[in-house]
Order: sequence, then structure tokens, then C-alpha cells
Amino acid sequence: MTPRRVDPARDPIRPAAAEAVRFTVDGGPVEGLRGQTIAGALLASGTLAWRTTASAGRPRGVFCGIGVCFDCTVTVNGLPDVRACQRRAVDGDVVETGPGATVPDAGAVSAPASAPAAEPDAAPDAAPAAVQAADEDAS
Repeated sequence: MTPRRVDPARDPIRPAAAEAVRFTVDGGPVEGLRGQTIAGALLASGTLAWRTTASAGRPRGVFCGIGVCFDCTVTVNGLPDVRACQRRAVDGDVVETGPGATVPDAGAVSAPASAPAAEPDAAPDAAPAAVQAADEDAS
């Protein structure tokens, strides 16, 4: 995904001029092209980040661009956690950004404080007895 728009006259795929769509983001007007995602329209308008993470306040916008990472989530017409890189912009959409996404920061997710202790007489990579018995039967 790129923030640069291709001039319709030089676009090898769709040489016809694209129709504009208008929507609001946090109350301000944004114009995109019909068929463009919300993220694409935001990037083309110069907006690189539109929310921050809840725990650390880090800026987020498009990371993967294919809907896997959830960094670009927005609220569209009252529906939270919409991936802006997947949702096409539609005339009249009301998009809200900010820290409201429910996807946690990667730093906020961690392993348990302590792992269960290993049995003192068990070797760390020893196979369970059932696996060892099955191996003996096979030979």
C-alpha cells in the first residue's frame, strides 16, 4: 500500500478517472477514490498514523496492509475494531480513530511470571514413557 496516488491518465489498470468518495474522520472531511480503502484514503491524504496503543501511547496506522496485524483499526459508523486496510471507503462514512481499539499492545502481552518447575530427576528433553515404549515395540 502506498500513500501516493497514481494519475488516472497513467494508470495501466484503470485509465478512467476515479469517482470521489467523501467521509469524515474524527469529524474532519476526507476525500478518497471509489474502491479505495479507508487506510488508502488516509495515507493518500498524508495521515500516516490515526490511533495510539492503549498501554504505551505508541502511534499506529497501517503496518501489514492485509488485515493480519490489526494496527489500523478504527470505528466505522459506530462499529468498533474495523480494519481500515480492509474496509472500502463509502460516501458518508463516519470514521473515528484513537485508542479505542481492543487489540492490546504487543508489549502488554507476556508470558506468566513463573513457569512450573521441572521435575528434578527428569531430563529436559526426555520423551514420555509411552513414546519410549512405542519406539521399543516398533523395533
